[in-house]
Amino acid sequence: MEELIQNQTFLYYSEFVLLGFPGIIKYRRLLVVPFLFIYVIILSGNLLIMHRVFIEPSLHSPMYSLMSLLFAVNISSTTAILPKFLLGLSFDLNEITVSGCLGQMFYIYFMAVFESGVILSMALDRFIAICRPLRYNEIMTTRLLLQLFVIGVGRSALLVSPTVILTSRVHFCRSNVIQNFVCENMGILSLACGDVSKQEAVGLMVRILVAVIDVSLLLLSYSCIIYTAMKIVVGKARHKALHTCGAHLTVAMIVHLSALLSSIVYRMSTQISYDIQNLFNAIYLMIPASLNPFIYGLGVREIRRCLTKSWKNKNKIISSTMHIQVNKTFILRFSAKKEEEK
Repeated sequence: MEELIQNQTFLYYSEFVLLGFPGIIKYRRLLVVPFLFIYVIILSGNLLIMHRVFIEPSLHSPMYSLMSLLFAVNISSTTAILPKFLLGLSFDLNEITVSGCLGQMFYIYFMAVFESGVILSMALDRFIAICRPLRYNEIMTTRLLLQLFVIGVGRSALLVSPTVILTSRVHFCRSNVIQNFVCENMGILSLACGDVSKQEAVGLMVRILVAVIDVSLLLLSYSCIIYTAMKIVVGKARHKALHTCGAHLTVAMIVHLSALLSSIVYRMSTQISYDIQNLFNAIYLMIPASLNPFIYGLGVREIRRCLTKSWKNKNKIISSTMHIQVNKTFILRFSAKKEEEK
């Protein structure tokens, strides 16, 4: 329900409606199935590997700790979006307060920048493991991991806060309908009164700054990694190094390319429908989170080995339980038959 605040000659909205995919508004409930399916995949896939890393002693190393942190980011960022969106699709609960929308925007952008920082930390871990192997245990300590975590949190808050603070100072009088399923900066500013060029410029500058710096550092680190790996004499060691780094680099490219595509599509809003924009937003926000467990689960040998071992052990337990149950049934029937013969 629309809520308005009257101020002199303007009526300011204090509540938004997240419309989401306006072109198929009559069939929007059908979207519950694919989006719920994706959310279940994200939760189950990321939690499965996080659990395996937690309980498997052989995976208690900095690389897998950072990997688990990435999976936790995937879960938390999508959980900030999808439950609200699914409720809106199912029960028409599309309203969100201005403060709630700004809070969601801050959290989404914070997690996006933090995720990029985690990927950089993973690249640093692989750089030290391959280029400085003799000093790996000395450098990659728990203390350094905590420092990287604190730096990542501080960097994310520092970069995202100006965008959200500037947007919070804007009044909204054009409409209260956001043609999106998530609170995104450009979508919110399109409803604002007056000049918002400063807010748009700051938001764009932050995106460019994060993309340029993080991608440049990634390319530099992996160039050094590949150069060093190609000098390794032992073939298996080289293959293992390149294979593990390949999984990391694939995840990094998926995250940054999906963000780039989403930004390009949004900047072409006059030529592209809202549904296409929302589709690319969904790809950016959800596809990397759903693919990461498969890339690491299937692409990293140690995780694949642990998952296979766990699966075989469960099958053995199930087979043993069924075998015992069959034996008990047979014994009971045999005993009953003996009793009847007597």
